[in-house]
Amino acid sequence: MTSSSTVDPATDTAFFGHPRGLYVCFSTELWERFSFYGMKYLLLLYLTKYHLFSDANGLEVLGGYAALVYAMPVIGGLLADRYLGMRKSVIFGGLLLVLGHMGMAVEGEQARLVGDTVVRDDRALQVFYFSLALIVVGVGFLKPNISTIVGRLYAVNDPRRDAGFTIFYMGINLGALLATLICGYLGVTYGWGYGFGVAGIGMLIGLATFLLGQKHLRGLAEPTQPEKLRERSLLGVSKELTIYLAGLAGVFAAWQMLQFHGAVGVLLNVLALIVALGLAWFITFRCNKVERQRMIVLVVLTVSSVVFWSLFEQSAASMTLYADRVMDRRVFGINFTAAQYGFFNSFFIFILAPVFAWLWTSLGRRGLEPSTPVKFAMGVAFAGLGFGSLVLGAANLNEAGLVVGYWMVLAYLLHTAGELCLSPVGLSAVTKLAVPSIVGVMMGAWFLATAYSQHVAAQLSKLAALDADTGLADVGTALASYTDLFTTLFYVGLGIAALQFLIAPLLRKMMHGIH
Repeated sequence: MTSSSTVDPATDTAFFGHPRGLYVCFSTELWERFSFYGMKYLLLLYLTKYHLFSDANGLEVLGGYAALVYAMPVIGGLLADRYLGMRKSVIFGGLLLVLGHMGMAVEGEQARLVGDTVVRDDRALQVFYFSLALIVVGVGFLKPNISTIVGRLYAVNDPRRDAGFTIFYMGINLGALLATLICGYLGVTYGWGYGFGVAGIGMLIGLATFLLGQKHLRGLAEPTQPEKLRERSLLGVSKELTIYLAGLAGVFAAWQMLQFHGAVGVLLNVLALIVALGLAWFITFRCNKVERQRMIVLVVLTVSSVVFWSLFEQSAASMTLYADRVMDRRVFGINFTAAQYGFFNSFFIFILAPVFAWLWTSLGRRGLEPSTPVKFAMGVAFAGLGFGSLVLGAANLNEAGLVVGYWMVLAYLLHTAGELCLSPVGLSAVTKLAVPSIVGVMMGAWFLATAYSQHVAAQLSKLAALDADTGLADVGTALASYTDLFTTLFYVGLGIAALQFLIAPLLRKMMHGIH
């Protein structure tokens, strides 16, 4: 569909020299990320401290939720490309997100121990699970499509394109930074409903911004074949309505899956097996030598990404519990809550992203820029070293027998450095190394791997899980459990990174000139 506006993209420069639509996307994504991160670091604390879930059960919910959140955009992006268009997908996803985040503010009665039995408010928990399901499907429709709109605001060869995406991604990190500070403080200090409620208000602001700014998208986010949406489906209604109904059905499916521990893991394992078998067949029988070797490299990098994100995503899991139970959280004269420590990831992104951009460019001019496999190895190594800092912290307690908060700040610094080594080049590697006919499939496989890593992260955290009624008051018991886990993750990260460094020259050769 052609643009409904006569505005020339090259002259539409009202937002810092960029199209007005970038401001709309920037603001929408900022508030969507505000709402997402506002609840992410509260979630496990809420379940274990308010509803008295055991660590293991709380981690199952967190892992299942996070995995579904990262898997659903594959479906949402596909539906937008073929049918809905980006604008309608973002609006539908935004509505689900507003409802979901508002539902999260319903606390119900606090769980209590009656003898040896934990008595919980089951009705409030059902609202909680349903709210999580709304968020899962909402993110699926909104997240991939708001980024696609940004790309369409610029002509293919527009020199402002990369800068536009940089501004857009700054919005993502700004939303995350503000959310962890504000929601992480309100939720822990004044009540969980306040933290989740403010996150919901943020999403409402984001949706309102998008609705009010639609004219600045210049018709670029509309469906390519709107007549398809008016066609009747097998249900006897329009295909557009059928998609919305399917989305609501997905909410009910996610609502049930989040309550049955292991369901999401089984689904991910089945999907991973199907993808692995399909790729093995394609690489063996449908690729020439060069294509085959490039695809093998891509598979190795994808597996490497699972390792990295499984380590990195301890932040909202074991690292948050660690901060809550065994840390002196005062740093830089500020007494942070455990939920606020996620702030340091976004903070270090702001500080380090320009440094890494300059470093890669500077090394590139000298022919010294690390290859993609080496950058992946560096990312995993930094993740492992982050856990090494927490192990050192456990060996150097303060007078109160607690880990000094600066060790956690160092862990986030190292993990963020790893993220900047690996994350920016990941999607680029998919587009460069995949056989052109299956780039979309490989992009889906990449997102599936990211979702799978959320599940693995929760399973790793469970190695240090404590029961709700045993050992939580005993700092020594908790500290020993977390230190064992972090020591293991330290060695796993460095061991796998060492292996990647060793095979990096071979992988680079197999890339056949692609850097």
